[in-house]
Amino acid sequence: MSVEMTAASQVVLTTGQHVLSVISGFAVGFSLSLIGGGGSILAVPLLLYLVGYPKPHVVIGTTALAVSANAFFNLVPHAYAGNVRWKEAILFAIVGAIAAFAGSSAGKAVGSEKLLFLFAILMLVIAALMLRRGKSGGRQNLAESDAPANQHKMVKLIGAAGAVGLLSGFFGIGGGFLIVPGLVFPTGMPMISAIGSSLVSVGTFGLVTALNYARSGLLDWRVAGLYLSGGIFGGWIGSRIATRLGHSGKGTLNVIFSVVVALVALYILYRNLAAFAPAQ
Repeated sequence: MSVEMTAASQVVLTTGQHVLSVISGFAVGFSLSLIGGGGSILAVPLLLYLVGYPKPHVVIGTTALAVSANAFFNLVPHAYAGNVRWKEAILFAIVGAIAAFAGSSAGKAVGSEKLLFLFAILMLVIAALMLRRGKSGGRQNLAESDAPANQHKMVKLIGAAGAVGLLSGFFGIGGGFLIVPGLVFPTGMPMISAIGSSLVSVGTFGLVTALNYARSGLLDWRVAGLYLSGGIFGGWIGSRIATRLGHSGKGTLNVIFSVVVALVALYILYRNLAAFAPAQ
């Protein structure tokens, strides 16, 4: 760990890697605004495998900061479109952020390859659950979910926030792909509301995780800035598409969410099967 803690300042990127970082940031911002998740599930593998950044723990810390900044910037167009339920969003963010700090402390102590492998398994489970909900959704569920959250739902929301925060911090992710279902299942809110509201928690969780990694020297500020520069534009486009699809009542966002999560999970599993292979 001590070698990796100083690695961020020693890594020299080429001009091509700088360009790829901006493109990766565009994809991250677009995904965050479109489905409220996919920020870190794209940011981590893109920085590791497309950009070619050599230090996995620095990648986790750096992408946590980049996703956090992108989420806060991309919250603006969603709020303007009325896609944010502030009460649920703020409560989820506060409870989850406390849990995320504990989770990120544990995550730094786990081998990075095994961390990514477990991350991918969890992603596949979430993808299946959200796809199932999308198929059983439709206009009736959308209407029912517009009812205000009652006390029982808020208690369930607090429990979900704690669980999601722990997992988000542990895996070093902004957690949108966990936060969106964490908002949807306890409250029954529409997918578009969960997407907009999730950005409050994505930004907060990512910031907590990034600061925890930064104090250990596991953060590359240059790359985080490149990711943000591309993400702002990508997020503006994604929010416009999400708002249009979210009000169609056809469950399209659920399907897109599930497919993106599953595809990235399968790719990460493919790249990290060696972590659990028996020693020769």
